[in-house]
Amino acid sequence: MNESTTITEHSSPCASLAAIGVHLQSLDLFAPIRQTVQIAQKTVKYSPADKLNDAFITILAGAHGLVEVNSRLRADVALQRAFGRTGCAEQSVVQETLDHATAENVTQMAHALTTIVRQHSQAYRHDYATAWHILDVDMSGLPCGPKAAFATKGYFAHQRNRRGRQLGRVLATRYQEIVVDQIFDGKTQLATALQPLVSAAEDVLGLSDAQRAATLMRVDAGGGSVADINWLLARGYQVLAKDYSSVRSARVAASVSIWFTDPKLPERQVGWVMEPASAYVRPVVRLAVRCRTANGQWGYGMLIAPPDLAGLRRAVGQEGVAVTPAELALSYVYAYDARGGGVETSFKGDKQGLGLTKRSKKRFCAQQITTLLGSLAHNVIVWARGWLVGQQPKLAQYGMLRMVRDVFHIQGRIELDAKGHVVGIILNQAAPLVRGIGAALQVLLAPAHIAVNLGET
Repeated sequence: MNESTTITEHSSPCASLAAIGVHLQSLDLFAPIRQTVQIAQKTVKYSPADKLNDAFITILAGAHGLVEVNSRLRADVALQRAFGRTGCAEQSVVQETLDHATAENVTQMAHALTTIVRQHSQAYRHDYATAWHILDVDMSGLPCGPKAAFATKGYFAHQRNRRGRQLGRVLATRYQEIVVDQIFDGKTQLATALQPLVSAAEDVLGLSDAQRAATLMRVDAGGGSVADINWLLARGYQVLAKDYSSVRSARVAASVSIWFTDPKLPERQVGWVMEPASAYVRPVVRLAVRCRTANGQWGYGMLIAPPDLAGLRRAVGQEGVAVTPAELALSYVYAYDARGGGVETSFKGDKQGLGLTKRSKKRFCAQQITTLLGSLAHNVIVWARGWLVGQQPKLAQYGMLRMVRDVFHIQGRIELDAKGHVVGIILNQAAPLVRGIGAALQVLLAPAHIAVNLGET
């Protein structure tokens, strides 16, 4: 056998991820980062872009800390080759590159991710004529050491007096794709971050006036001030938000004449607010929601919602027909409740599956670059699930954790030719769901003439 036909086999605990890597190589997914992000660091063996790529692959492989570059990627030659890497930098060298990042590099990285979203995402190609686009905006705490840049006291769930930073996110909920991730100091809340986050999302998606009019911005009480809602309304958006002021909510709830019990949550009641909403720059409807507090008193909240209920129901996929006042009111409440399956679930999934809160960098720019690499990993996992779900429908219900742990970690053997190119992938036939996943990967890699099988004869 001559050199040109020499095939070598390499075992990999992430053979299925290697198959995804081959496809990402064919898309040249990392090209915008390679071409745009110019970190001022001398190239000894690997360029700064190479080391960013190593960090990205390591995150996809399930690392919760970049120290795992050595064990998850550097030790897996086949996985390196599948992603087009001829080697892998040592973890400390990768971390050093991140520490060299500047504010300009962060801007470059954000621009590169904008290009990637526009090239590959469904969110950018949303059909606004069919249904409203849904964008959820929220914040989540990222605890870190007290000496880290911009680490301040703030709200961190179940962690009193903790210091850290805040992650602001805009999620295209229908597609579960991250549109924008931005890091703020620990004391920043949604009331401060809402407008810069939405403005960044407008830029990423290139929203026109007509597209903003067909986009639903859904925010919790943190972004529910009159000023913030009016800013969104003035921009032309449809808005579904919880009012920022509990005092105002309790006051206007007095104008509710009939309360309807929620059949899904009997302890909750909802009613139409009859007091005119004169504080807002465009027409809105308001609904009061009340639940019993621990002391037996009523606790009140208020939803601000678009008058076009039919458009809202179509956007969130509500079935059936709402006719009675109770059904109409509850339609709004359920549309707001769906936030829990959107941006809140995305935070939870990234924390569990991608170690979102574990990769804490002392330097602020390094943290921003690392977070954006995690955002890209999130979207790639969403896209990979879409590539595979046709042959393995069960994957439609898989979140970040199960995609990384169960789908990307199917053990197998990778066949490389003499030039280090992947020519075949043999998956462990005993792995759960492997037949459907293997069939999907075979279809995915067919254009590259790479065989994917289960080692069966």
